[in-house]
Amino acid sequence: MPEPPAEVGVHAGLAYALFLPSGQPAGSILILHGAGSAKESHFDFARAARAAGFAALAFDQRGHGDSGGELGAGLLDDVQAMAGLLPAGPLALRGSSMGGYLALLAATRLGAGAVVAICPASAEHLLRGLRKGELGFAADRAALEAFLEGHELAPALAELDVPLLLMHAEGDERIPAAHSSELHEAAATPHKRLLVIPGGHHRSVQHDPELSAEALRFIRRALAGDAAPRAG
Repeated sequence: MPEPPAEVGVHAGLAYALFLPSGQPAGSILILHGAGSAKESHFDFARAARAAGFAALAFDQRGHGDSGGELGAGLLDDVQAMAGLLPAGPLALRGSSMGGYLALLAATRLGAGAVVAICPASAEHLLRGLRKGELGFAADRAALEAFLEGHELAPALAELDVPLLLMHAEGDERIPAAHSSELHEAAATPHKRLLVIPGGHHRSVQHDPELSAEALRFIRRALAGDAAPRAG
């Protein structure tokens, strides 16, 4: 059986699991899941992060998993509250799909030192899924629509000045890989890298051990101040 989290609990109505390394953490990683997913879906990455010497926290967004309520206008407040449970020190955000969208939005607000966005959604993608009833979670629809309409990624990318790694499966059936290419082009930071992986599907990248290891190497370099500009 894999080693369990160091701590499982509920904070501000949000269920979370905290993974801690045996020694002083090299930094912390806040893990943001996608629409309709849950924290347990990212325990594989959290365990890999712990093994690499990082503290990692995964949590259920409102209306998901073991967290009650409905997802609404307080998404970024919730992300900030969860970041506050991690040990003091440099912070990285790692999000997939909706979580990638939130990681990009929250990076500057949280003073993050690195962002890894996997098959990130856009506000438009999420609005479309919400209006079609395809996202699979409890939502305050009016509040969430208003949030998404008021939080496009362009302004966040224009002020993003921390290392950014975008990872996308070419075979993603939900969000085209071209979206990550557009985000890569728009991001203001010179410390950015785009990996488009042949084949795969919307969830394949986030569970690939080699790609998780690459994300952790990127985070380690970034939090150590050694993220040289990368092309492609």
